[in-house]
Amino acid sequence: MTTLNTYLIFDGNCENAFNFYRTVFGGEFDHVGRFSDMPDDPRYPISDEIRNQIMHISLPISKDCILMGSDSGGKGEVIVGTNFSISITTDSKANADSFFDKLSTNGKVTMPMEKTFWGDYFGMLTDRFGVNWMISFAEEAPQAKK
Repeated sequence: MTTLNTYLIFDGNCENAFNFYRTVFGGEFDHVGRFSDMPDDPRYPISDEIRNQIMHISLPISKDCILMGSDSGGKGEVIVGTNFSISITTDSKANADSFFDKLSTNGKVTMPMEKTFWGDYFGMLTDRFGVNWMISFAEEAPQAKK
């Protein structure tokens, strides 16, 4: 099954926003990851200023809908109203590649599809109409919560 969810980008106040959204929608966060959780990579240095900011957070709204977000991590200006992406999670690597290839035609690839440190096969792009997309396939089955 393929799912579409909204991914919001914030300028340092993601945690505050998601704490508010949790009061609106209820529930608990599935994941809270900070930039300090990233492995060291000289291509992506993490400044002390953003280490505690949110790299990824997810709040289930229903069994089929998850609100996700992050802080920009100092990567460009956040423009309210365009600070979101459509996140597609696919059921196969082939579908992820197909969606990515088709959506990126005459668009701009932000991050090519690749295996990530969190375990997903993932990529980002802006299509030719200016819409931001995140494509993901979880290659490894999620671990059961304890």
